[in-house]
Amino acid sequence: MTSFLITGPEMADFTILLAHGAGGAMDSASMTDLSKALAAGGFRVARFEFAYMAQRRVTGAIKPPPRADHLLAEYRAAIEELNAGKLVIGGKSMGGRVASMIADEALAAKKIRGLLCLGYPFHPPGKPDQLRTAHLQSLQTPTLICQGTRDPFGSREEVATYLLSDQIDLLWLEDGDHDLKPRKKISGYSVGDHMRQLSGYAVSWANRL
Repeated sequence: MTSFLITGPEMADFTILLAHGAGGAMDSASMTDLSKALAAGGFRVARFEFAYMAQRRVTGAIKPPPRADHLLAEYRAAIEELNAGKLVIGGKSMGGRVASMIADEALAAKKIRGLLCLGYPFHPPGKPDQLRTAHLQSLQTPTLICQGTRDPFGSREEVATYLLSDQIDLLWLEDGDHDLKPRKKISGYSVGDHMRQLSGYAVSWANRL
């Protein structure tokens, strides 16, 4: 049974289902900031954890996460258990990648309206040739990827060279890292600035779904 952490209005027009990244739980600081920002835009946000992360809370042992393709069944189960109306799936980093791998099948089954990836891991840090973009070339699901311009998993300069589906809309946050956080003294932007930008853009994007 999946446990959900709900943020935002219960009667929202859209629900966004978010999975966490490889190393951060659903209630991590970055997941909480992102969820609050989306909720401020009027979305109902439902966070959940994969079994390996939930197990850490019980044992305290930190083990590497399973491969992304081994988590697909858990994400499918979360969609079924949440049983939301107008649903967007996605997540932070690995969570968004897992969601992207089942998005088209869920769209075809009319279970979702779109996909939201927050800091997509286009490649492992320092390994730009190990791309995780093959399925993104033919993606049919309306998708918003929100990425920091200096994300080590895929910077603006790197992503500009990739062949991606025309269903993918990219929102670049200036000087943002993998958590979308800027260096305020360098960029002049704060985390709050970026969260507000994400919230506003997500609302306009969802209105087109």
